[in-house]
Amino acid sequence: MMGGVNGVALGVCIFFFLAVTVMGFWAARWRKADNAQSLDEWGLGGRSFGTWVTWFLLGGDLYTAYTFVAVPAAIYATGAAGFFAVPYTIIVYPLIFTFLPRLWSVSHRHGYVTTSDFVRGRFGSKGLSLAVAVTGILATMPYIALQLVGIQAVLDVMGVGGSGNWFVKDLPLFIAFAVLAAYTYSSGLRAPALIAFVKDALIYLVIAVAIIYIPIKLGGFDDIFAKAGHALSQPGPVPGKPKGALAPNSAGTWGYATLALGSAMALFMYPHSITATLSSRSRNVIRRNTAILPLYSLMLGLLALLGFMAIADGVNVKNGQLAIPQLFENVFPDWFTGVAFAAIGIGALVPAAIMSIAAANLFTRNIYKDFLKPDATPAQETKVSKLVSLLVKVGALVFVLTMDKTVAINFQLLGGIWILQTFPALVGGLFTRWMHRWALIAGWAVGMVYGTLAAYGVASPTQKHFGGSSDEIPGIGEIGYIGFTAFVLNVLVSVVLTVILRAVKAPAGVDETSPSDYTADVDDPGVEPELPPATAGASH
Repeated sequence: MMGGVNGVALGVCIFFFLAVTVMGFWAARWRKADNAQSLDEWGLGGRSFGTWVTWFLLGGDLYTAYTFVAVPAAIYATGAAGFFAVPYTIIVYPLIFTFLPRLWSVSHRHGYVTTSDFVRGRFGSKGLSLAVAVTGILATMPYIALQLVGIQAVLDVMGVGGSGNWFVKDLPLFIAFAVLAAYTYSSGLRAPALIAFVKDALIYLVIAVAIIYIPIKLGGFDDIFAKAGHALSQPGPVPGKPKGALAPNSAGTWGYATLALGSAMALFMYPHSITATLSSRSRNVIRRNTAILPLYSLMLGLLALLGFMAIADGVNVKNGQLAIPQLFENVFPDWFTGVAFAAIGIGALVPAAIMSIAAANLFTRNIYKDFLKPDATPAQETKVSKLVSLLVKVGALVFVLTMDKTVAINFQLLGGIWILQTFPALVGGLFTRWMHRWALIAGWAVGMVYGTLAAYGVASPTQKHFGGSSDEIPGIGEIGYIGFTAFVLNVLVSVVLTVILRAVKAPAGVDETSPSDYTADVDDPGVEPELPPATAGASH
């Protein structure tokens, strides 16, 4: 209710928020280990989650405020260009089927908690491990920021904290942020794993109702597409060009394809995706999940249509992130609006918790332990991770308060530019050790510098720098996703330098893994169904 507080919706939303808060703190007791003071327990839930817990956890992890707010908002603003998120979530599952089971096996065999642990062990390079860790932490912050923007959009539409100075305006967001930080600190990965059940149930309920109820109320899909097509054909912010289109035109082919492919390759490079994966009990749990997670892709396709429905309903907001919450308030009864808002809010809290845990694990294992305190005990590691998980959220708040929130999808795409540069070391390392560690560091540096400078140079009508994630592809002249262009440069540099370094016989580092590590499963020698806390952090 843009003109005042929607009391009924707010009451329902607060009820669900309090319920998941209680669950978040209670999760510390759920399947509690004898010794919770280890990263395997706090940061990976004891590596004990089966198929269904992992499915809900990965779903809660991957389908975020990006899904519920930013993607439909992009479609509301530009039309079909925002649909790149649907093919990318279809491409990603066959892709991860090829390498995630291998990562699970080698990580379980050696007690790796993070991707940087694996990279250090595979290439014998703390420098490369540090590069992967820093990139993971940096890329996670704007992604957490996107979750906070999703919560803020719901609060704005409900009329909570929408006026006054910046502190009063953002106070409800800070409260939600503080509660999230508290139960993450207390319960670790078990909190979002448990809350994910509630979040996914609410989301599926809201989508099932919305996709049937809203079209009936708006006169059917024929009317929705006709009105959306007409609105998108009107002049947009760029002189001489329409706002968007119902279908991508030929000029946008490169941009659409590189965004979809680059985003698919980046998704499971993020620390939070790997954290959810490594928390599972066996290789088969991961395989089964790659088979059933596409159910969420179907949900995403339906969610994306809400952008067109918002146009057809006549929603008129300057900040596109408010479009879907405003649509819900316009068409649903107040009580169900509260349920929908709770779904979006909890849908942002769950991944934000997992992301902060994953980034904290990277700092603790690959910066604190590798460089600052090599003799850190498991209890000290856990304590540092808990503190860093709070600091990462503060870093995310900086992105929220300093970047343009009207095109929040850029938060995620900016993180994608950075995290994609870890792909050659991580995925390449799971299959071959041909790439030289120094060449991988050089390729990573070239990709990071090019990607950051190119993104910095992109302006938008509302922001002078970091205003978008697409730019001209050097040598081709087409507009494409900066992250994918940076990745191609990264690979070229890595390959050329590897040939040179191997020719001069530069030291390649020690590989602590063996071929059998990559296919190990539960019941194999050295692979326990659940790692006992005493072994957490130790290689074996």
